[in-house]
Amino acid sequence: MITAESFRIFLYVMAVIGLFVFVALYYVRAGYGVFYSAKWGPSLPNRWGWVLMESPVFVAMTLLWLFSERTWQAVPLVFFLFFQTHYFIRSFVFPCLIRGKGRMPIAIVAMGALFNTMNAFMQGGWIFYFSPAYPTSWFLTPQFIVGTLLFFFGMAVNQHSDAIIRGLRQPGDTRHYIPQGGMFRYVSSANYFGELVEWIGFAVLTWSLSGAVFAWWTFANLAPRADAIRRRYETEFGDEFRSLHRKRIIPFIY
Repeated sequence: MITAESFRIFLYVMAVIGLFVFVALYYVRAGYGVFYSAKWGPSLPNRWGWVLMESPVFVAMTLLWLFSERTWQAVPLVFFLFFQTHYFIRSFVFPCLIRGKGRMPIAIVAMGALFNTMNAFMQGGWIFYFSPAYPTSWFLTPQFIVGTLLFFFGMAVNQHSDAIIRGLRQPGDTRHYIPQGGMFRYVSSANYFGELVEWIGFAVLTWSLSGAVFAWWTFANLAPRADAIRRRYETEFGDEFRSLHRKRIIPFIY
C-alpha cells in the first residue's frame, strides 16, 4: 500500500529526474514535429500519435477520481475538471485540428504516454488520496483565485498560439514561416509559454508539491525545445528573425 511518505518520495524522485531530462534535451532533440527524424525508429501519423500519447492521462485521472472517496467533494472536483479540460482538448480535439501528413516516432509516443500516466498518479494521487481535505472556503483563497486566472490565461495563450501556427500554411504549402501576433510578439514558442503558465497556475491553485513538480517538468521539457526552435528560426530566417528580438519561452527573460 502506498503511504503519504512514499508518495512524497516519489514526487522528489520525479523532480530529480526532471533535472536530468532538462539537461539532456539541450543535447538530444526529441524527434517529433519540426524535428521529426526517422532515426527515432518506426512512426505513426501525428494524429494517432497525439491521441495515444495524451489520452492515458485523461483515462488514468478519471479512474483515480472515480475510485476515490472524494469524487463529489467540491474543491477536488473543480481541480479535476480544470485538469481534464486541458487533456480532453489535447487528447481528442487538438489531434483533429492537425494539418498535413506528419508522423511521430512510436518511441516518442511511448515515452510521452509513460510520463503522462505517472503525472496522472502525481496529480490524482495528491488531489484524491494524499492531500488534506480542501474546504469549500478554498475557492476564496488567494492561491485558488490567482492560480485559476493563470491557468485559464495560459490555456487561452496556448490555444491561440496553436491556432496561429496552424494558420501559417495553406493546403499544399510546404514553406516555413515565422509566426506573428499574440504572444509570438515576445517569444518564439508562444504555445509553450502558454502551457507553462497553465501548469504554474495549476500548481498555485492546488498549492501542492505535485503541481509544482509537474510545472517543473513542463519547463524541463519545453524550455530546451523552445531553445532549439529559436535556433532553427535563426538559421532559416537569419536577420529577419533576429530583428524581432524575441525570447525563447519566457517574455523578456529567456
